[in-house]
Amino acid sequence: MTTDKTMTADEVVARLRSGMTIAIGGWASRRKPMALVRAVLRSELRDLTIVTHGGPDLGLLCAAGQVRRAVYAFVSLDSLPLEPHFRAARQSGAIEDEPYDEGLFHLALQAAAWRVPFLPSRVGLGSDLLRDNPRLTTFASPVGSPEPLVAVPAFTLDAALCHLNRADRRGNAVYLGPDLYWDDLMLQAAPTGGRFISCERLVDTADLAAEGCLHQMRISRMMVDGVVEAPGGAHFTLCEPDYPRDEAVQRAYAASAKSPEAWASFRAEWIDIPEGEYQRKVRA
Repeated sequence: MTTDKTMTADEVVARLRSGMTIAIGGWASRRKPMALVRAVLRSELRDLTIVTHGGPDLGLLCAAGQVRRAVYAFVSLDSLPLEPHFRAARQSGAIEDEPYDEGLFHLALQAAAWRVPFLPSRVGLGSDLLRDNPRLTTFASPVGSPEPLVAVPAFTLDAALCHLNRADRRGNAVYLGPDLYWDDLMLQAAPTGGRFISCERLVDTADLAAEGCLHQMRISRMMVDGVVEAPGGAHFTLCEPDYPRDEAVQRAYAASAKSPEAWASFRAEWIDIPEGEYQRKVRA
């Protein structure tokens, strides 16, 4: 069994292919695996389906023309309610749309993690989700009274990308903030060979217990195929307690949706540069 799963971000992207369905962890503009997303942006990958609680991860990939389909419960920048690049792509019809609410999104991930085809729910009954998402169907309960239920199909993933606060070389990882954001389910839902995490710092396995409480050690080596040490790897999103959201860069990112020229300028300054130079800019 491989005990050292460390990789670079570019080595992770080399494992991905155009047309894949990729889950991206985090939540809105919080603990997004931005170093991995930037590596995807610098690649030739296209025609991607992105499954995410969307934030700048989805918006950046939409702006770069790499997204075919967006699967999401919401898309937001937190301190800025609307994600402008996603909004532009959605309104123009540049991407296909598969909306859920948070409950249904959770169940679709759980079904995939459990390797079952669907899970039942009352969530969504009477809502426009059944109109707007043709993958959602109703059925009569086979147990008890035949009440109508929603059949929530499992997501079919090819890969998952997540960012954690600390990890060891084998893929055990801990989050130190207040919420795991379903990263564990995304990693469990993805197939072996397609499960990758970045982390703020690699530590010895014995030190993981000192970094977080037991309930925060929800990522095990059995769920991870590659680990990237990426200090500041969630920038410009929030990665508490390591650092806050960089609101100045986020505002510059949001403003880049105003014109193709603004996007090209932001991309040249913050995306199309070596990762080491990016981190030096952040530290400065």
